Amino acid sequence: MEAVSGSHDSTIRLWDLIAGKTRATLTNHKKSVRALALHPRQYTLASGSADNIKQWTFPDGNFIQNLSGHNAIINAMAVNSDGVLVSGADNGTIHLWDWRTGYNFQRIHAAVQPGSLDSESGIFACMFDHSESRLITAEADKTIKVYKENDTATEESHPINWKPEILKRKRF
Repeated sequence: MEAVSGSHDSTIRLWDLIAGKTRATLTNHKKSVRALALHPRQYTLASGSADNIKQWTFPDGNFIQNLSGHNAIINAMAVNSDGVLVSGADNGTIHLWDWRTGYNFQRIHAAVQPGSLDSESGIFACMFDHSESRLITAEADKTIKVYKENDTATEESHPINWKPEILKRKRF
């Protein structure tokens, strides 16, 4: 049996609960790790920090990839069986990512409750409901919001402009 923890010291620990000790300590983040999300079907996890989101495999914590571009302190993450990863941040932004490719296919800025300050737009927690089609968030303006899929969206109305970055290595 295993457990995972993220820490203010920027580490992630994979725990062996039977042995009562750390199986692995992951030190790749540069900022404190505030959010973790376990994939419901794969033996993988994601960790969220102010520097970026990272994906890992169990049981040894092998690094998979970085998901960059949120550019905020990530407080909450959730992932569903379809491979949609959601990250919510201190500045009220919600990013939706494709788990496999790391493509950020949608960005939302949560509207604050009327009468609230713009600084009260942080996302503190998020999760998918049991159908995994609705996202529920708990926010700094003391609201709980429910987001659902756009049933009318098509490839024509919402095109995906994904161009994977190909890193060219210089040879000396």
